[in-house]
Amino acid sequence: MTEPGYDAVYRKSIDQREEFWAQAAEDIHWNRKWEKTLDDTAAPFYRWFAGGVLNTCHNMLDLHVEQGRGDQAALIYDSPVTDVVRRYTYRELRDQVALFAGALKQQGVSKGDRVIVYMPMVPEAVIAMLACARLGAIHSVVFGGFAAKELATRINDAQPKLIVSASCGIEGKRIIEYKPLLDQAIALARSKPQHCIVLQRRQARASMVEGRDLDWNECLSAAQPADCVPVAATDPLYILYTSGTTGVPKGVVRDNGGHAVAIKWSMGAVYDVQPGDVYWAASDIGWVVGHSYIVYGPLLQGCTTVLYEGKPVGTPDPGAFWRVIADHKVNALFTAPTAFRAIKREDPTGEYMKKYDRSSLRTLFLAGERCDPDTLHWAQERLGVPVIDHWWQTETGWSIAANCLGIEALPVRAGSPTKAAPGYDVRILDEAGQPLPDGKIGSIVVKLPLPPACLPTLWNNDDGFLDSYLREFPGYYATADAGYRDEDGYLYIMARTDDIINVAGHRLSTGGMEEVLASHADVAECAVVGVADQLKGELPVGFVVLKAGVDRPHDEIIRELIQAVRQKIGPVAAFKQAVVVERLPKTRSGKTLRGTMKKIADGTEYKPPATIDDPAILDEIAEALNHMRSTATAGRS
Repeated sequence: MTEPGYDAVYRKSIDQREEFWAQAAEDIHWNRKWEKTLDDTAAPFYRWFAGGVLNTCHNMLDLHVEQGRGDQAALIYDSPVTDVVRRYTYRELRDQVALFAGALKQQGVSKGDRVIVYMPMVPEAVIAMLACARLGAIHSVVFGGFAAKELATRINDAQPKLIVSASCGIEGKRIIEYKPLLDQAIALARSKPQHCIVLQRRQARASMVEGRDLDWNECLSAAQPADCVPVAATDPLYILYTSGTTGVPKGVVRDNGGHAVAIKWSMGAVYDVQPGDVYWAASDIGWVVGHSYIVYGPLLQGCTTVLYEGKPVGTPDPGAFWRVIADHKVNALFTAPTAFRAIKREDPTGEYMKKYDRSSLRTLFLAGERCDPDTLHWAQERLGVPVIDHWWQTETGWSIAANCLGIEALPVRAGSPTKAAPGYDVRILDEAGQPLPDGKIGSIVVKLPLPPACLPTLWNNDDGFLDSYLREFPGYYATADAGYRDEDGYLYIMARTDDIINVAGHRLSTGGMEEVLASHADVAECAVVGVADQLKGELPVGFVVLKAGVDRPHDEIIRELIQAVRQKIGPVAAFKQAVVVERLPKTRSGKTLRGTMKKIADGTEYKPPATIDDPAILDEIAEALNHMRSTATAGRS
C-alpha cells in the first residue's frame, strides 16, 4: 500500500483536524486517555487532549528503558571548550534524572511549582529540565549568562520556588561567571527563590550564600530517586520567555499533552529520523530549538541527541561541526543559517570539510533566520545531502512550514521553507485582513485553532496573548512575518512585518534585497534595513560582511552590489547605499538585530537588547554609517 503523500496528509490535518491528531497521539503513552481531542469551549483559548493524563519525562526515558532501549546512547555531551565528551545511555539518563528529581522534591518542589534553570550547555541542564518534567514542576530555562536585570524580570514573572544554576559558562575562550549575575538578579527581584542549587565547574568556583545555596553534588548524594508524577495534558510543561515589544518579556507556555504529541510526530514527519538515529540540533537549550530538538523531540522519539558546548568556528576552527558529525555518526543536523554563514566566511572553499568522514549525515536542516539562497546552495554543493530550510517560532515550538521528508520529499526551492506543515492553515492577508493573491507580499497568519504544541497562552497573561497575537487579525494567529505564497503553494518568508519598507509608496522586502547581496561572490553575510528619508519615506541601506581573504577595494564591491540590486529588483528599490562591516550585531541565538540597526541608522534612541552577543558591535555599526555618510557628503561637495 502506498503511503499518502504531502497533499493528502496536509488536507486531512486541516479538514479532519481532531481525527488527525488523535491518531498521532496514539504514539504517546497516556496514564489516562483524553476525553476531548480539541476543547474549543473557551475559544480562542484552545486546549488539546483535555482530560488526558501523562508524564512527558516517562515518555522520554522510562518508556524506552521498559521497551528495551536502555543501553542505547540517549545523550552525547561534546564540549570542545573543556575537551570533554560524555555519553549517557537511556538507563543512565533516567537514573540521573530520577535522582535529581528526588533532590528537587527534597527541597519542596512539587507539581505546578516553577523552577528557573540558568545554566550552560552541560548535561546537568538537561537533567534539571527533565527532573522538573518528572515531578510535574514547570521549568523556565533562561539563557546562561543573561544579564542580571533581565534574569530578575523573569524571576518576578515566573516566581520560582527554586533556581538551578552553575558556577560558570564558557563562551569560546572566555569564562563567564554566572553566580555573581544570579546573586545580583535575586537581589533585584521582588520574588525570592527559597533555594538555589549550584553546579560547581572546575573552570570557576562560585561563592555560596549560606542557607539559600546548595551544592549540586551534595544534593544528589542526599537524594532518593523520584517517580514520574502524572499531570493533565493541559498542564504547563515549561515557560520560555521571548522578548516583548514593550521590553517586558512574554512567557510562552507549552503544555504537556499537545507538546508531546506534535513534537514526537515532527521527528518522523518533518525530520525523517527514527529511534536509534543520531540527531544533532546545534543550538542552545536557552532557545526554543534547544527545548524542542536538543531535549524533548529526540528523546521522545528514542534517538540519540547531541549536546554541543562550542561554536561553529573558533572551537577550534571552521571544521568543528564536521568533527562532531564524524565522531558521533550524526544522521541529521539542525542549525541556523548564521552558523553556516560563519563557516562559509572562514572556509569558503570547504577545505575543513574534507578532513572528516561525513558519510553518516543524511540531511541538513536550517531555521532560526531566513536562509538566503547563496548559503543554501553553498551547503548543498559542499555537503552533497538535502539542505532543508524550515520556518517556525518560539511561540509555535515546531515548524509552521517545512519540507516534510518523512511524508514526502518535495523539490527544494531556494528562498522557500517549502509548504505549510500539516496542522497549520496558513494565509496571506493585506493590512485590512483580506486574502491576497499568489505572489503578493502580505502578513502571514495561521487560521485558528493552532495545532498541538503551539502556545495556548502566555504565562499569567491571557490579555497579553490576545494583544500580541490574535487581535490584529481576528480568527487568526499573527506571525509578525511577511511574505507570499507562489502558485504551487510554496511559502516565502521575506521579512518581519516591520522589515517591509515603503519606498515612495512601493512595499518592498528587505529580504529580497538581502538575497541579491548574498549572491555576490565576495559576500559572506549581509543585512538590509530601511532608513527614514524625507523624500521617499524610507530608503534601504545594506550592511555586508566579506568572506575571509577578500582584499578588493570596498568601493568597487559596493558599486557591484548596487548595480546587482538595480538589475534584479529594479530601480524602484532605490538601493544606493551600502557599507562593509566586520560583523553584524546578533542575538546569542544568531538572529541579526535589524531593528536595532535601523534605529542606529535613523539616529533614534535605542537600548542594546539583553540577548545581544556583543554590544560593542553596535558602536562599530554607528561608526561605519558615519563614515559612509561623510564620504558621500564629501563626494557631493
